[in-house]
Amino acid sequence: MVNLIKVELIEKYRNANSRLVLLDYDGTLVNYTPLPDTARLSEHLSDILIKLVGTPQTEVFIITGRGYQDIDRILDHFPINIIAEHGAMIRESGIWKNQINDNAFWKETIIPILYQVTLACPNSFVEEKSFSLTWHYRDAEFQSGFAHSRELISILGKIIHSYNLKILDGNKVVEVMTNEVGKGKAVKKLFEQNNYDFILSIGDDVTDEDMFEYFLQNANAVTIKVGDGSTFAKCKLNCVSDVEMLLKHLSE
Repeated sequence: MVNLIKVELIEKYRNANSRLVLLDYDGTLVNYTPLPDTARLSEHLSDILIKLVGTPQTEVFIITGRGYQDIDRILDHFPINIIAEHGAMIRESGIWKNQINDNAFWKETIIPILYQVTLACPNSFVEEKSFSLTWHYRDAEFQSGFAHSRELISILGKIIHSYNLKILDGNKVVEVMTNEVGKGKAVKKLFEQNNYDFILSIGDDVTDEDMFEYFLQNANAVTIKVGDGSTFAKCKLNCVSDVEMLLKHLSE
């Protein structure tokens, strides 16, 4: 992000009457780690976020694909709103609420397939969330993990339509969930409930493209992709430390 754009962004933020800030977690606020539980907010960034949360006329959400119990444990009593499981669960004022109706009966069909590929790919593992199943291959040997992920997506692609499911081909993860879930749907619901005149949305993964695309035609929205790759986002930042620096400027 060039300095001129950053200056304009900060000016728009400060002049706005009602702000919405949407921040992905892994790869955006924290770097990816081999053990997800160790991906914790730095003390400096925590202080910055607390200032943002305390700013009048500003709503701040962490929006993540993580399981709601997982992100709740990691953030503990941190005073911030959270959208988890790609929008299936939301925590406002410390209270979690279910946002969709899904009995997840489809898991009985999908989970054996995921465990089968786990046996074939050392150091991969399956994570079960309330409304999705995820196969992780971040710690697997790269070529093996990638090859097995392509095979898994091919297998799943033949059966997901019978269950109204979709596949997210993310950053060294393959996730299966109901079509009712998505970050785009989650932010659409938030946006329709309030009259924001400034929106900042930051994320790094393919799962964030839903919300970038939703805000594509919104002149009041600034969308930022962290890292390389094609994107619907209007701007880019290089890394987590760049995100921290931008949020620091906004909090001052």
